[in-house]
Amino acid sequence: MERQEQGTDRKKRIELLAPAGNREAFYGAVHAGADAIYMGGERFGARAYADNFSREELLGCIRYGHLYGCKSYLTVNTLMKEQELTELVEELEPLYQAGLDGVIVQDLGALRVIRRHFPELELHASTQMTVTGPRGAALLSELGVSRVVPARELSLEELENLKRESGLEVEAFVHGAMCYCYSGACLFSSILGGRSGNRGRCAQPCRLSYETESPGGAVHRKEYYPLSLKDLCALEHLPKLVRAGIDSLKIEGRMKKPEYAAGVTAIYRKYIDRFLEHPKRQFQVEKQDMEALSGLYIRSQRQDGYYFRHNGREMVTLDSPSYSSVDEVYLSEVRQRYIDRKKRLGIWMKATFVCGESARLEMGMGQLQIQVLGNPVEPAQNRPVTEEDLRKQLQKLGETSFVPEQLEIHTDGKGFYSLKEVNALRREAVRRLEDRIITEHGLAVSRMADRPPSGPGDLKPERGLSEGAGTGATQPEKPLAGGFRVHISTEEQLLCLAEVFGGAGDKNAPARQDALTPERLYVENWLFSAGKIPVGEGKREKYRPGQEKTHRALEQLEERGIALWAALPYVLRSKDRQIMEQSLELYYQGRIQGFLVRNLETYGWLRQEEGIQIQLDHTMYVWNSQAAAFWRERGCGLTCPLELNSREWEDLLSRTSVSPEKLVYGRIPMMVTANCIARTAGKCLKGQGCRRSEGKLTDRYRTGFPVEIRCDVCMNVVYNSVPLSLHKELSRRRNLYPRLSFTTENGRETRQILEFFADCAAGKTGVPPYGDYTTGHEKRGVL
Repeated sequence: MERQEQGTDRKKRIELLAPAGNREAFYGAVHAGADAIYMGGERFGARAYADNFSREELLGCIRYGHLYGCKSYLTVNTLMKEQELTELVEELEPLYQAGLDGVIVQDLGALRVIRRHFPELELHASTQMTVTGPRGAALLSELGVSRVVPARELSLEELENLKRESGLEVEAFVHGAMCYCYSGACLFSSILGGRSGNRGRCAQPCRLSYETESPGGAVHRKEYYPLSLKDLCALEHLPKLVRAGIDSLKIEGRMKKPEYAAGVTAIYRKYIDRFLEHPKRQFQVEKQDMEALSGLYIRSQRQDGYYFRHNGREMVTLDSPSYSSVDEVYLSEVRQRYIDRKKRLGIWMKATFVCGESARLEMGMGQLQIQVLGNPVEPAQNRPVTEEDLRKQLQKLGETSFVPEQLEIHTDGKGFYSLKEVNALRREAVRRLEDRIITEHGLAVSRMADRPPSGPGDLKPERGLSEGAGTGATQPEKPLAGGFRVHISTEEQLLCLAEVFGGAGDKNAPARQDALTPERLYVENWLFSAGKIPVGEGKREKYRPGQEKTHRALEQLEERGIALWAALPYVLRSKDRQIMEQSLELYYQGRIQGFLVRNLETYGWLRQEEGIQIQLDHTMYVWNSQAAAFWRERGCGLTCPLELNSREWEDLLSRTSVSPEKLVYGRIPMMVTANCIARTAGKCLKGQGCRRSEGKLTDRYRTGFPVEIRCDVCMNVVYNSVPLSLHKELSRRRNLYPRLSFTTENGRETRQILEFFADCAAGKTGVPPYGDYTTGHEKRGVL
């Protein structure tokens, strides 16, 4: 009752956002004090293995939550295939009409569709979008997004800066399980077992044991869990989060039991209210409340996340990823207090039944009130309706959220009114009072979808999009049979290509021009400044001894007419500003012709410049024609997604009339992480001047997964144990640009693979020079 009387004041408060995997969890979170609850339907949510909600359950929960001033957000945070966009519109329409408050979205195509059809629905960008800075957030703002859930890896300072510069609301996780990989960038479960995290079906291979091998060959023990993060608990940092301007504090856990949702919500509610009421008092969390949180399905230890660190060994559950034992007594108390006992709103009622006048029922809560008029009360022929008859029927509020605290009845004792009519009057009064309360909370009772009644037939495939239409983009070439695009990651690979294509430094040597010659070369950005060190007072740069050859190799390739493009990092953070500044300087010097872009923040940087060519990598997911249209309108080249099978991406190409790149060789990046296996093992390499090195993870089957340790951006990339190879498909694919990606290969291997694929493009058959390989999702795809 107390929280309802606050009325519109609650809208100004920081939001406490709780999870619900079923109705019990939803009711428990509402009763425990959640300001909003996020939940998933039977489709389209990133927790496919939660109980989730039927349509009828969702409709009931939306209205129930609104009675208590609690908003409802639906998770639509998976990537969507073409036909699913139409199904999404059909799924959302009744929920939208019932007053659904917002949707949490990952797919850009879904974002476009939802905005078009449901204009009053709040759009929240999921953490699956891997938003890491204000420029990516600002792009989403232009698409109608009002709130962003940034990557969990961001520091509190970064979150504060993102909010200030983008103007968007920021929702941040404060409690629950933590992924080791940047959310939305993980293909580990998908590639190994076909269960995609981008479809809500992650099998959590990060919770298994691995040996790690650091650069230099140091092997770290078996039964070691270097990828399993401890659960987050930021309760003790609430004042800092509130002062930083975070708009919504989010609890993770739609897969967990109702007692978790209710219990954690109740404790965070207590301390949020305590701080807001007395912000100048010393903030301290009571020991018994921290112990209570530990008894609510949490892993063996807690940590406070990335808010005040970039990474660290202390974040990882090295010894065991299992959950601590639960406190059954406390769970029983939580269930009794918040779940089993329905929270009712006290109301008053005033009924008037006078012969010859319309029956009247007034109902109210506090200062809110409504009135319902019924049919006239007729003269009694036999027995008149009594006050006791009326009281008995009017008090029947058992299935509602109300309890009558005061009931006043006026009757002259002469009239007759059927009990059926009394019940109808009561039900109508209850409905109107519910509507009045919901409206007072500033929430929607109902609305109409903005689309034709005939259905979502206007979701037509996006055809005929011009190559290069959009701001500042230039016209890409048309595909050439065998015209490879090549990506390299190391100095040795670069030197190999310079030897093969650059004439080994002899300017007079004939340039090699055959099927082997790449028309475009993507070079990891760090290679453009490899070996450089600052010297002198002005900190100008020169090359370390012996490193001039790297610079010379780039020059040789340029001289041979091979277009050099910078492959920018998989993740871009505020600390990486210098990378973008240096890359743009190289572009304007004419040393690079364009950029391979892998995240929204990088695109946000580049879109401010005129005329820049941008090729999106496969990490910029394009699963449907709406997402393709979004990027083609902005002049970007596309890359086929790695999780669609050949039929699906060929169908996508037929709908969009674009000619994308497709990875036909290379190790698939399965995880991109802020935490580092070398640092977890106790050996940070960054202080030793390292920019890039390699380590390895070995699983229980003795399968080894290479790990690229990028010290220049403080990031790890975990690759598949074997490369993707589509050499058998190459001769049948003429409507795209094939890409070869070199990651861990040495110079000799790089040359052999280049020659092998040149033969394949020419129709020759042979044995791959790399032994085992995978065709990825080319045939199977993901569910």
